Amino acid sequence: MRRRLPSIQALQCFEAAARHQSFTRAAQELALTQGAVSRQVAALEAFLGVALFRRTPHGMALTAAGADYARHVRQRLDALERDAVDVMGRRGQGDSLTLAAVPTFAARWLIPRLPDLAARQPGLLVHFETCTRPFLFADTGIDAAIWAGTPQQVQQWAGTRATHLMDEDVLPVCSPRLLPDGQPVTPEALARMPLLQQNTRPEAWRQWFDAQGVDAPQAMAGPRYELFSMQAAAAIAGLGVALMPTLLVQDELTRGALVVACPRPLKAQRAYYLVQPEGAEREALTRFKAWLIQLR
Repeated sequence: MRRRLPSIQALQCFEAAARHQSFTRAAQELALTQGAVSRQVAALEAFLGVALFRRTPHGMALTAAGADYARHVRQRLDALERDAVDVMGRRGQGDSLTLAAVPTFAARWLIPRLPDLAARQPGLLVHFETCTRPFLFADTGIDAAIWAGTPQQVQQWAGTRATHLMDEDVLPVCSPRLLPDGQPVTPEALARMPLLQQNTRPEAWRQWFDAQGVDAPQAMAGPRYELFSMQAAAAIAGLGVALMPTLLVQDELTRGALVVACPRPLKAQRAYYLVQPEGAEREALTRFKAWLIQLR
């Protein structure tokens, strides 16, 4: 059956006009005339049978349907562009995989190990995107995600199945200049020091102090950071003590940029998982997953 699809040019014109809220600026971006953009959008509205824009006293604005459609069109055009760039880059050779990953884990643990994957699977390319929270695979071009979470959180990620990769130990670390005489401190002393917080793990310090049997009223106080790499940088700068997964700060500990503030590691409630959508598995993902599992 012939697909009922609008033209790519009409979608590009609509997406640009929706993003700029202006046919004129969309035309400038696309190197077209304002009239050409207007005609393409009008043709798209006629094809859909839905008004995508409405006139306002100050120009034009998206309708509710237009705003929703623009979001989906932008995602699809981005995916088409990625696919085209991927094919051009590979020139028809080998296979590729798009992986969403927790940024610091990817940068500090996974990517340094990719030369081994390249040696074992020279035709397999791995592209990376950022992932800090669950998302809908159907809305992306992502094949799988490496994600840190609790078993309960993984089970609640709808439409997916997960492979356990490794557990995680966390340890208090800080700049050596924060420690008196350069020596580790007790949990009681640590409770009085400035604590750095992780946005995605607001209970982490409280859980650590509870495991030590220490009352810490300020366990959830302190500046919050989105990424562990930011938290590590803040700790190196002397802003406070960070509760970091040990596998993410090995280099800093070896160099002495960070030191152990209190030698009491704790097995975190979270672990690292390879999460993928339910259904058929691409051969590229099968090969990558087999390599990843043998690293555990």
